[in-house]
Amino acid sequence: MIFSRDRILTTHVGSLPRNEKLSDLLLRQEAGETFDPKEMAAELDKAVSHVVDKQVSAGIDIGNDGEQQRVGFQTYVPQRMSGFGGISKRRRGKEFEEFPELVASLLRRFPHTSKQQNAPECQSELHYLDLKPIESELARFKRIAATRFSEQFMTAPSPGIVSTTMLNAFYDSHDAYLAAIAREMRNEYLAIHKAGLILQIDAPDLAMDRTMMYRDLDDGGFIKRVEAHVAAINAGIEGIPRDRVRLHVCYGNWEGPHIHDVPLATILPAIYQANVGALSIEFSNPRHAHEYRALKQHPLPKDMLLVPGVVETTSNFVEHPEVVARRIEEAVSVVGDRERVIASTDCGFGTFTNREWVIEPAVWLKLRSIREGADIASARLWGRKVA
Repeated sequence: MIFSRDRILTTHVGSLPRNEKLSDLLLRQEAGETFDPKEMAAELDKAVSHVVDKQVSAGIDIGNDGEQQRVGFQTYVPQRMSGFGGISKRRRGKEFEEFPELVASLLRRFPHTSKQQNAPECQSELHYLDLKPIESELARFKRIAATRFSEQFMTAPSPGIVSTTMLNAFYDSHDAYLAAIAREMRNEYLAIHKAGLILQIDAPDLAMDRTMMYRDLDDGGFIKRVEAHVAAINAGIEGIPRDRVRLHVCYGNWEGPHIHDVPLATILPAIYQANVGALSIEFSNPRHAHEYRALKQHPLPKDMLLVPGVVETTSNFVEHPEVVARRIEEAVSVVGDRERVIASTDCGFGTFTNREWVIEPAVWLKLRSIREGADIASARLWGRKVA
């Protein structure tokens, strides 16, 4: 994993907007409908090329394929594993029950999305079927991106978020289900690592599920579940050097009140148990922009980088580069080392197909603001201008 040696490097969390044609094809694939594989391959080439070009133009140092090849950041998993079927009855966030107006607003805004609350459930023993899909993703991205980024990454969901999205209807316990997911997802984790990319584990379960799956527990009970989910991550990535893995934690990528979110300071010590080299956390979400103080209470381990969100991902406001620069400088201040900070987004811009909160032109402007803000911060932090 590269450090911000001479300037603040830039990246993003993963997903980027998909075009309408690709979205239609991905939804048809998810629904088990027929589609033309050649048409899909051509559209994927086009989409990945587009987002790579846009990232490079915006000044992103550490880029990916924008998750163009997946219907959702974690809901694609049942397409690659046997054992799933039927429909999960996933619990909504507490605020969605408290504010039915929020649900109504979402339904009006996103009437035709991929499966989220109604993803399949686990009904039999899990088995990862075939490495060809992930190998195809990796090959397409590496062919198109070539040497255009300083470093490349690819995302994969944590065992925990798979377990709380595709609910367990087979294993004797949730921990047994977690262990099975970690065992099978390890195939994908290793494939990404062996391809030479940074593996990013997406684990919103470590924060978001405080108000969803585990809302009936007290904070102490939730921390025990976070520790169990982190242990599952560690099992899945065992043997991969920690400096080749980064972990993304968030509170759910939606525009809502977020008034029941767990404080970062409550969960941070448990998250630090992950055997990873970098921690990606949202700090621009208006409910969490103050939480750099948690890093003073619980300092970032010396062998970890911080990848703070310096722009948020659910509104069309484009952050001024000076705002971004100040957020970066605050991150450097709490970490105490400019080289261990890489500027990023709060979350993804295309978490699920057909649920993009931000219009595509604003996405690229936000990424450009990260680069411009990083240049401003770098000039101050290194005491010189940065080209």
